[in-house]
Amino acid sequence: MSLVALRRSFAIVLALGLGSPLPLGAQAPREPERTETCDLLVAGGGLAGAGAAYEGLRLGKTVCLTEITDWVGGQISAQGTSALDESATQAAKLYFPRGYLDFRKRIQEVYASPNPGDCWVSESCFLPRDGHRVLMAELKEAERQGGGTLKWFPNTVIKTLDLNPQGNQIAAAIAIQHRPAPGAPPLNTLPLSQTIEDSYRWENSPLFRKTIIRFAPKNPALKPAPWYVVEATETGELIALADLPHRLGIDARSYLEPSSAGAVPDPYCTQGFTYTFAMEKTAGPQPQTMPPFYPQHEPYYSFELPRFVNLDLLFTYRQIWSPQKGERRAFQGISYDQPQPGNISMQNWTWGNDYRPGTAQDNLIYTREQLKALGQLEPGGWLGGLRPETLKKGEDHALGFYYWFVAGTTDSQLGPNVKKPDPNNRFLQGLDSPMGTAHGLSKYPYMREARRIIGRPSFYTPQGFTINEIDISRRDYRDPYYQQVLSPGEYRQLQAALTGLEGFNVLNGQIPPDSAGRRKRSTLYADSVGIGFYPIDFHPCMTASPPEKPGNTEREGERQGAGKSYPFQIPLRAMIPQKLDNLIVAGKSVAVSHIAAAAYRVHSFEWSSGAAAGTVAAFALKEGILPYQLVQEPLSAQPKLQSLRRLLEENGNPTAFPDMSIFNNTWDSWR
Repeated sequence: MSLVALRRSFAIVLALGLGSPLPLGAQAPREPERTETCDLLVAGGGLAGAGAAYEGLRLGKTVCLTEITDWVGGQISAQGTSALDESATQAAKLYFPRGYLDFRKRIQEVYASPNPGDCWVSESCFLPRDGHRVLMAELKEAERQGGGTLKWFPNTVIKTLDLNPQGNQIAAAIAIQHRPAPGAPPLNTLPLSQTIEDSYRWENSPLFRKTIIRFAPKNPALKPAPWYVVEATETGELIALADLPHRLGIDARSYLEPSSAGAVPDPYCTQGFTYTFAMEKTAGPQPQTMPPFYPQHEPYYSFELPRFVNLDLLFTYRQIWSPQKGERRAFQGISYDQPQPGNISMQNWTWGNDYRPGTAQDNLIYTREQLKALGQLEPGGWLGGLRPETLKKGEDHALGFYYWFVAGTTDSQLGPNVKKPDPNNRFLQGLDSPMGTAHGLSKYPYMREARRIIGRPSFYTPQGFTINEIDISRRDYRDPYYQQVLSPGEYRQLQAALTGLEGFNVLNGQIPPDSAGRRKRSTLYADSVGIGFYPIDFHPCMTASPPEKPGNTEREGERQGAGKSYPFQIPLRAMIPQKLDNLIVAGKSVAVSHIAAAAYRVHSFEWSSGAAAGTVAAFALKEGILPYQLVQEPLSAQPKLQSLRRLLEENGNPTAFPDMSIFNNTWDSWR
């Protein structure tokens, strides 16, 4: 189906009223059709959710796993980013959680190659549909090995949370599962923007028939908590739904977040999101039809970097299928195999299909104030917490980037006479396509940032626990920039925090701030339950609205924090929210700052945090202890915390990198 024909089919669907939303609260909620019981309810089937389910199953638990799409895996499947983002050293040492290693091995076995796409951005690029298939088989095997039970709920969203009488635990969750209504198009025919709010409404609609499901504990009498809920959604939905303390977007500049782009917080400026798509190389030119919205988005698109003016180089960057290799070539020092007809590339590009809103008029993830104004925090009012109009703009933007790739002749960053057409390509769409959608875009956008919890206050963190920029960054904070943007007192605090035992002497003035030594590792955590390692990688929001506005620029100062990081840990305190004792947070919603979140977001980190969440839940059920009780200070006096960490390590889920200690500052070789 061509893009023109597809848009025509969308218009017909809308004309029939199939896409028209019903008014909020048009009828009273129905009683749940059935109740499902479990030890762990995992909300969100991305890599964090899959990691939690995997470990829960291996530990013999009954796991209910919900997912808004019909594919498990998030980044590797439904979001289309099936090119594993990994640091070179970590990949070379194969130092990952056991479930993630198993997935990498299974991909290699399926294709008889670790890199069936022959991409050069990663050691492993593959088809998204296979990411789902392989991961589901892995979860089934975990179920068999551990004696657990997997209850898989695709096309399912959490609508409401019921709390216990004390208000400190989730007693039940009500969800909505949808399937096509009689005479309606199959699922994945329409893009997300046209279906998302419908999928959260109680009522049946012309598009969907809905089943209301109540999730409840398998053993309701179990104390102190009968079950655990894992927040693993892509945007922190349960955090908003439960109205938990959290942050969104830019944090205020401080000695802990010295590279922040603003002196005050800005919740509207989150990292860009991306609808990925797949395109196939063809032997000859293909008809390419300009989308009607292309002229509006054309002023944005760019190669960004001069080395990518070679379109074959850009095609192979995230090539996900390469049945045959072409001649070996090189361009500006980068070697690649010339793409051949039949090769498939996935596109995920900052100045391409990234959509980067940053104002209150177009931000994608609604803030708490916006949600309240829209009624989404009222009982039964939750509709997913995303702005459908911005999703639609992101979809248009991605389709426009494809047209720019094959037919465009402009470049917003590199100037005129740079971009050449490349018509020997075909946009892949259809339910049997790599993305599994009739429209060809990913089922769900690749999300780089979510609502981020603020951990519980303590003596050492009275404002609530957070992992900050300086906990992981390799940046040289003696750069004059930091003396300019920080007050003298803040600059002294910064340098004191970065040094070791000399920190107190820096604070009291015995040592000048610039004379103290600097630790060359990330902050170490006695309650670490997982690991991650990736650069602080920014896709900044744009300054003005709409993002594609001619001459628009990235938000000033947003890239200041970008750069290399040290191998880092995932402390349990970052996964424990305030208020609710049986909610464990995994994935991009852990307690991290805006800048740290730019590193705490890629594939292996998500799995590691999920594996930790599943293990913590199973451990807490067995030991009769609440997770927050494991991290009461002083941490050194918590024997069960050490038992938890031993369990993780024994099960092949590292909580630290090799030789990670206060006595080891030799991390410069880790890339």
